[in-house]
Amino acid sequence: MTTRLSEMYPELPRGEQAIVRVLLGDYPFAALGSLRSLADRAEVSPPTASRLIARLGWSSFAQFQSSVRAQSREHDRSRLREFVSTSPAAPHQAAEELLAGLSGTVEAATEPLLDRIGALLAGAGGVWGIGGPLSELAADYLVRQLSGLRPRVRQVPHEAAARARVLVDIGPQDLIVAYDFRRYSQSAARFVRAARARGARLVLVTDAWGSPMAPDSDVLLRLPSEAAGPIAPLTHIVAVTELILVATVPHLTGSANRLEELDGLTMELDRPEDTL
Repeated sequence: MTTRLSEMYPELPRGEQAIVRVLLGDYPFAALGSLRSLADRAEVSPPTASRLIARLGWSSFAQFQSSVRAQSREHDRSRLREFVSTSPAAPHQAAEELLAGLSGTVEAATEPLLDRIGALLAGAGGVWGIGGPLSELAADYLVRQLSGLRPRVRQVPHEAAARARVLVDIGPQDLIVAYDFRRYSQSAARFVRAARARGARLVLVTDAWGSPMAPDSDVLLRLPSEAAGPIAPLTHIVAVTELILVATVPHLTGSANRLEELDGLTMELDRPEDTL
């Protein structure tokens, strides 16, 4: 795809050249948002972006995105095969890729984006964390840390009946923070759709390829796809969660007093029986 875009570039009208520059400068991430966001980044109109997609031979932007995702998945599989076939150098290579992915994660979590997420986390009536089979560890970490800073922070339970009890009380005052990475969690997506139908807002932390929840999100934070070979990049997800927590603190009042009280209560409850 990138080769084709580069070859076409000199013959394109200026507006479509602007679209190509955005795509090549941030491939494949620039191709995985909405058509309007792509046009906005290139400072052209959505019809200009649509004309480029048609010129490339796609009947719709959705088909174009599907092709980009398919090519990216094949690229990932090729990287995995290469990783396995070069096992003597694998640990060193994995460390380099982990560091590169961590750097990309920090770059993706821009200050304005983190500040917006922090404001939502501080202002919501209640905060609910949810994730997939692995990323729920990041959701649990967010809940544990954030509950020390503000009240009414909980993790979405696993059982359907328990989730139904949560949904009964969810409304526009609530915020869902969802972590969703390939392979995407269908059960988490069902819960999020139901919560959104009741007015809850959604902050989504996902990968470059596009969680099914992405179109429903109020704030979307996409992380790069780099990982340490076949290992899912949990390090990246926890790192961006740390950044989110740091960005939340300035929007909260009384968090220091709350932490002090929590420490005091913890010490009181943790005293040995014979000292009571």
